[in-house]
Amino acid sequence: MSLHDDYAGFLAKFEPKRTTDDCYTPPHVYEAVLGWACREYGLSPSDAVRPFYPGGDFEAEDYPEGCVVIDNPPFSILTKIVRHYNERGVRYFLFAPGLTTILSAECCAVCADCDIVYDNGANVRTNFVTNLDQARARTAPGLYQAVKAAMETAKAPNELPKYVYPPEVATAAMLNRYSHYGIDFRVMPGECERITALDEQREAGKGIFGSGLLLSERAAAERAAAERAAAERAAAERAAAQTWTLSERERTRVRALG
Repeated sequence: MSLHDDYAGFLAKFEPKRTTDDCYTPPHVYEAVLGWACREYGLSPSDAVRPFYPGGDFEAEDYPEGCVVIDNPPFSILTKIVRHYNERGVRYFLFAPGLTTILSAECCAVCADCDIVYDNGANVRTNFVTNLDQARARTAPGLYQAVKAAMETAKAPNELPKYVYPPEVATAAMLNRYSHYGIDFRVMPGECERITALDEQREAGKGIFGSGLLLSERAAAERAAAERAAAERAAAERAAAQTWTLSERERTRVRALG
């Protein structure tokens, strides 16, 4: 080990350790959420406060009259945070984990299905909770579109584009997918040749990431069959989710809700 490596390790011991709660919000995403919330609920951006920061204490924070908390809190204590704000009459619109958004009867679950890559690299399906809305739960197509646009604008320049290839082309990504779904597919040496791009791609200045294989007609037919089988198994996997039904007691409750 070099002296440099040893010193780097020594310094690393003093760096704050990030947890799964440290999903720091990219500024462009926060601005998209802030803008939507302000338009939807008639708020002013100047009223927004952000009490969740490293070393902060949301319970000891001073909340000015008329403020609204629009922030990304630690998900592990979200129920505690919501209860604290509800008891003190503090308005809020908070980021929340996508699958556990329905918390209590005192807040609205805003289900927007936002796929957010946070500054720590975590890719988290995100929804929101608020006491600004009269609904108990709702969708928010406009918020979904706003966050999606923000994420697309900020995509890393080296992010791989998504291409659809003809059956006569095979890539490592395709074969990985077939393995995932239990499909045996092989290409023999005399049935293929390595290519780095299709002619049409070269004209557009594009190429196949990691190169690919140009297949014979027979191998292409087998790849097309493998692709169909993978699609069928993916659909079956989605359909295999267990379906739950209501009990008679729950149906009685439903009828009583009016």
